[in-house]
Amino acid sequence: MDPIDTGSGSILRQPKSVWATAGASVVAFMGIGLVDPILPSIAQGLDATAGQVSLLFTSYFLITALAMLVTGFVSSRIGGRRTLLLGLALVVVFAGLSGTSGSVGELVGFRAGWGLGNALFVSTALAVIVGAAAGGSAAAVLLYESALGLGMACGPLVGALLGDASWRYPFFGTAALMAVGFLCIAAFLKEQPRPARRTSLLDPVKALGHGGLASTAVSAFFYNYTFFTVLAFTPFVLNMSPYRSGAVFFAWGVLLAVFSVIVAPRLQKRLGSLRVLGGSLVLLAVDVLVLGHGGHTTAVVCTVLSGALIGVNNTVYTELALGVSDAPRPVASAGYNFVRWFAAAAAPFLAPKIEEWSDIHMPFTVAAVTAVLGALVVLVRRRALTAEAEELRPGHATEDGVGVLAN
Repeated sequence: MDPIDTGSGSILRQPKSVWATAGASVVAFMGIGLVDPILPSIAQGLDATAGQVSLLFTSYFLITALAMLVTGFVSSRIGGRRTLLLGLALVVVFAGLSGTSGSVGELVGFRAGWGLGNALFVSTALAVIVGAAAGGSAAAVLLYESALGLGMACGPLVGALLGDASWRYPFFGTAALMAVGFLCIAAFLKEQPRPARRTSLLDPVKALGHGGLASTAVSAFFYNYTFFTVLAFTPFVLNMSPYRSGAVFFAWGVLLAVFSVIVAPRLQKRLGSLRVLGGSLVLLAVDVLVLGHGGHTTAVVCTVLSGALIGVNNTVYTELALGVSDAPRPVASAGYNFVRWFAAAAAPFLAPKIEEWSDIHMPFTVAAVTAVLGALVVLVRRRALTAEAEELRPGHATEDGVGVLAN
């Protein structure tokens, strides 16, 4: 499948509402990697330790995980458009407040509020893009993955460029960009029909009763621990200036974007989703292990290369989560994200602690083990996942009438 041709039209031919949502999604994902190149600067500016600064990720993703139980509840009552605008408004407020922080405690607290806003926005954005995109759900998922990749690539670069003058400026810059996104969505996105049935707070948890979705979520939990060890702990290991660190993570993000949008679908078509996922997780484990035990140049190279493997994993996990069960897409996505984001909260907190208890190498050894555990879940549960993975074909529709990308 051509990465920009879904068989029913180019993903570039989309209504303004889709581009407005996708553009705001880019900025939302920028917020995840924005602080990467300035983590040492924040620690120095607020007289904080690496462990304290890493809580910027922990508070952000802990609230994001818990908010997954709320997003469907909210959007099914006030509508997708209002949920997006509410999420954007919260990000604008808390990103701006983050730039005014006088202590690391304040900054961690404001990042938690930012995480709530981002959860409301990101969890709803995919459903909105799917509902409004031309070319079917394949085009919609590609657009969403493109936004994720572009945002993850640009976040560290923007953080480095603005953070070179002051660690506060990237937060103010994000608030300004999200305000533009708010205005674009308010102007171009019309309210979509609300679901016939309102989502309860427990629906995402109940959806995890499906063996395929639960297996996907557990495997993604282990994978996300590895992912966010690289994202949150590596900047302290590299110990580079904001510009150099930003350049490293920009290259990392470029590979993430290219492999998630272009390479992953082709590998899946040739080898199948589960083989691609299992193999990529094992290669990620090797990469992270070498990253943690090699020299500085090796660490830089392995950090960049991990972006390719992370890009492949992100695409396959997204497709499996959206198509693996018979639950409505927003509910399945919320349950899956509820589980996996806890690992994103745990890794930034535990990695510095593990270093304190042992040495600089051990956090990466643990991350390599969790990647292997993710692959083992795929291997052990392959029978539960194989039937669902085979359903990931063009034109296949889930219960809510929306298909997913080709296997």
